[in-house]
Amino acid sequence: MHRGLGRAVHRHKAVSREGLTERLFTWLFTGLVYPQIWEDPEVDMAAMALTPESRVVAVASGGCNVMSYLAAGPARVTALDLNAAHVALVKLKLVGAARLPSHEHFFRFFGRADARENLGLYARLLRPALDEATRTYWDRRTLSGRRRISLFARGFYRHGLLGHFIGVAHLLARLYGISFRALLDAPTVEEQRRFFDEKLAPLFERKFIRWLTGKPSSLYGLGIPPAQYETLAGGREMRLVLRERLERLVCGFPLKENYFAWQAFARGYAPGADGPLPPYLKRESFAALQAHAGRAEVLNASFTDYLRCQTEASADAYVLLDAQDWMTDAQLNDLWTEITRTARRGARVIFRTAAEPSLLPGRVGDEILARWDYRVEASRAFTLQDRSSIYGGFHLYVLKE
Repeated sequence: MHRGLGRAVHRHKAVSREGLTERLFTWLFTGLVYPQIWEDPEVDMAAMALTPESRVVAVASGGCNVMSYLAAGPARVTALDLNAAHVALVKLKLVGAARLPSHEHFFRFFGRADARENLGLYARLLRPALDEATRTYWDRRTLSGRRRISLFARGFYRHGLLGHFIGVAHLLARLYGISFRALLDAPTVEEQRRFFDEKLAPLFERKFIRWLTGKPSSLYGLGIPPAQYETLAGGREMRLVLRERLERLVCGFPLKENYFAWQAFARGYAPGADGPLPPYLKRESFAALQAHAGRAEVLNASFTDYLRCQTEASADAYVLLDAQDWMTDAQLNDLWTEITRTARRGARVIFRTAAEPSLLPGRVGDEILARWDYRVEASRAFTLQDRSSIYGGFHLYVLKE
């Protein structure tokens, strides 16, 4: 178990009820959690205003956003994660971008991720180029007796903590007589709205759903630790919060534009290689992705520890995802001290929060926040544009001149 992950999550004694739930979450989080990251990379890139000179430091997670940034051509992307499985996944994607011969091969491996041919590609082209730790991770056999790399022949997006969570949600839906086929076939947003109102909204009045969503452990599959559960709830019943977020996912955007909805309701991307996709999987991105794959580094390290070792004024953009929701005030101040020290002129920091407001005022020291300009209107606009729809707020801070 990674000590850094424990420091990020554990706030109570191990022998307490709260401490036991935190340690259960930490144990679950040491494996693959996110086969796909659930933050919209197109929103990220618009907020960061990337240029060919940009140097980006980002939480890696499942790597979809890091790979999409690379396709946009910044000078450098450093991807950091406390989860060794995520580090291995991003490294595999980078080697795939560099060594797979065509977009068709790359998309079959990382987009469809369900073909036996992928195992042959791994053995011939990818495995020899991986570092020892990453190769060992993908070659290791699980309790099922299969090697981990076999996930890419068995529907990768149906696995990991999030993939299994979505699978359980589909099972519950079937038990209540709901099929998502009608939603996926909906020709208009109005039809999507009708499906939500008639099929999904009534579920949140069910006694079992009320009971289930009232337990913090029910959301571990979304990667939400106990502390973030309380933030997400904001003093309300969790079922009402989840209903609102699901309504936005179903009704906020046309399905033909929203690959997050396809992952939620089809457990994979839309048929064909030209449907809604993360930027890095699009055909038109492949040549740039190949050319820029060498500009990335991926490290199993915490954001703050990494920045502490960097020189002053060395980065232009920082992508924190929702990691700050997990942090104590002391951890937040340590992080922002290092961000401020290492930020170049005009640097940008983006992050998301479970609740709507920015969590920094009143928690990070005024002397630090005074050096940053919180772009309120831009943050609101980016929140509305985020197709994943699961966060309360997107936030953009820019270093003052």
